[in-house]
Amino acid sequence: MYRHFGEVDAAETSPLYERVAVALSESDEALRAIEAAPARKRHPTVILAALHDLALAGRAPALAAAYAAADGDAAAGAAIDTLLRMTDSVVAIAVRRQTRTNETGRCAVLYPAIAEAARRVGANAVGLIDVGCSAGLNLNVDRVGITYSNGQSLGDPSSPVQLSSSIVGDRPIPTRAMPEVVARVGVDLDPVDVTDADGARWLRACLWPDQPERAARLEAEMALAATAPPLLLQGDAVEVVPDAVARVPADALPVVTTTWALSHFPLESRLRFLHRLDEAAAGRAVAWVSAEGVGVAPTIPTLGDRRASGHSIIGLAVFDRSALHAEAVGRCWSQGRLLAWLADS
Repeated sequence: MYRHFGEVDAAETSPLYERVAVALSESDEALRAIEAAPARKRHPTVILAALHDLALAGRAPALAAAYAAADGDAAAGAAIDTLLRMTDSVVAIAVRRQTRTNETGRCAVLYPAIAEAARRVGANAVGLIDVGCSAGLNLNVDRVGITYSNGQSLGDPSSPVQLSSSIVGDRPIPTRAMPEVVARVGVDLDPVDVTDADGARWLRACLWPDQPERAARLEAEMALAATAPPLLLQGDAVEVVPDAVARVPADALPVVTTTWALSHFPLESRLRFLHRLDEAAAGRAVAWVSAEGVGVAPTIPTLGDRRASGHSIIGLAVFDRSALHAEAVGRCWSQGRLLAWLADS
């Protein structure tokens, strides 16, 4: 697993982690230390994030120095040394934390789909509810600037957070502005508060140390989120979503978003999640915007695409009392870095 992660997953994007992961794979002592963690917490992304967290906290200075210098050989040696000396600390962090990848790059997909949901319902205001929200960074979808490769743009051009996405195909995205956002609610089993030093450090630790552009963007994202922290609700989404919808003012459209979150749910829970949305719409319209793998989001058409085909379907479902209208409005790749809009808007 560690050799594959280094030679395949990290090879093109992080030479530092490529060297560290391969070194771990070649050390019997390191592998035995990793086996002290529960099986589900032994993945390289988890253990490497735990080691990075110790470095950022000042508890592994040699590793921190090697990362700062982008010295692969030094980092490999320091990572093994830190893991062997501080096995209990590494395992404790791995067990307590969930790896986080919820960067606002997903906003390039969410913005046009949320605006389209509001248009279809005739809503002048929306309340955003992000399931699997991590630190709630995607709840600032209206407060970032997004530029698409075809010259279109959405959001706030003066925002400190600027994103880009490449358009696939010749169909433009709808460029209507999102209506006013009057509520921002995140739902997560273990939400991260960006105003908490330990939580913010963990988000940094989940990034790979030799990707300064991603680190700079995360800092801007966290600073933006800290200016108006969202309401974070902890718990199982199936149980918590009705409460989240109730937090949205009656004159606004609740828009529930899931971005690569439902794949962590068993099928039965996904169907119960859908039922909860339907129940929440008994007295008001509720919209659900999803970006999930092909066939993962119930009721969202797959367009004949094959499962595990490397791309995701952007779904838009509107629950309005007894009626449900579900549509696939686009496809995307690399968590929103490439986007193909399909819907007639």
